[in-house]
Amino acid sequence: MANHSGAGKGTQSSKIRQNFEITAISSGDILRRNIAEKTPAGQQAAAAVSKGLLVSDEIIVELIRTELDKISGNNWLLDGFPRNLAQAQALDRMLETSGQPLNAVINLQVPESVILQRIVERYVHVPSGRVYNLSYNPPKVPGRDDLTGEPLEHRPDDNPEAFKRRLEQYHKLTEPLLDYYQQKGVLTSFAGDTSDIIFPQFYAFLDQRFV
Repeated sequence: MANHSGAGKGTQSSKIRQNFEITAISSGDILRRNIAEKTPAGQQAAAAVSKGLLVSDEIIVELIRTELDKISGNNWLLDGFPRNLAQAQALDRMLETSGQPLNAVINLQVPESVILQRIVERYVHVPSGRVYNLSYNPPKVPGRDDLTGEPLEHRPDDNPEAFKRRLEQYHKLTEPLLDYYQQKGVLTSFAGDTSDIIFPQFYAFLDQRFV
């Protein structure tokens, strides 16, 4: 699934796992887990993040490759990857080698005002990747993860100013990516303000195409 942070990729992935036999791989969750566990890739990523830089394509691609190797032969869904054309091309090369074809690319189209509200109110349990929202999915205990009771984090860049910068970068990187997949004939887009509007469209698409 390719779209801006806060558009609902994680929510859609969770619902898909409940309805289909599929393994969802979130690039954001993998990255945060490796940073928390201080793996070699995680330490490199943390160094970049601390300087306000993007994590390199090489690190992200290698983390995805490792996860795909673990579930070889199973159905899978990539959440938030690839994010640019170079990552897409690296993924194609990876899949050619492993013999796991890319069946479809999903683009979620959500109004920017809705996304901004979501990320401003978003809190994350970093070890698990569980995401909470103060408006529609608040934790049972404020500031604490429902399952572990551990503290939640509000990402420093989840604010309007950072959102504007990320949005400009998103358009610059993603438009060529969407064009790339459109030309390959695997891109499908779904639009709506909420996950409840988008998911029935998504479910019908998967049910018709893969079941």
